Amino acid sequence: MNKSIRTRLSLQTRVMNLLLVSLLASSTILLLSTKVAAQSVAAQRERPTRMVSFRRVFVRSKSLLVRGAVVEDKLLKRPEFKELGFVITRDESDADIILELRHDLLTKYVFSVVDVKTQTVIAGGKLSSLGGTVAGKVAKRFVKEMARTNLD
Repeated sequence: MNKSIRTRLSLQTRVMNLLLVSLLASSTILLLSTKVAAQSVAAQRERPTRMVSFRRVFVRSKSLLVRGAVVEDKLLKRPEFKELGFVITRDESDADIILELRHDLLTKYVFSVVDVKTQTVIAGGKLSSLGGTVAGKVAKRFVKEMARTNLD
């Protein structure tokens, strides 16, 4: 009888251990799936607020010597451009700001920054192509002027 009781207890212990392991496994799976779902919901909530804070810039170059794509490249290489919340758009109708570049006289270039909603010039300047690339200088001045207008 002792042997049958021991066998029964051993069987019950094994069943209890199996149930405990399966309970722990299912709890872990449930916990992980809940955590992943919560992170997904949190990420979806954050995305729209980030997208709203971006200001879209369209680069229009009326110069034959300096293409808009080159200015875009120089802007994207400047860390301040992204820090200020700017992104490049290729769709002019989607832009919040238009950066326009024109060739003036010989080595002189003029740039203007226009707010699309109000059609006001919010920044601008004249620069020379001597001593560096025009696109690089435009990108540097754009970031500098926009940082100044953000602080005011």
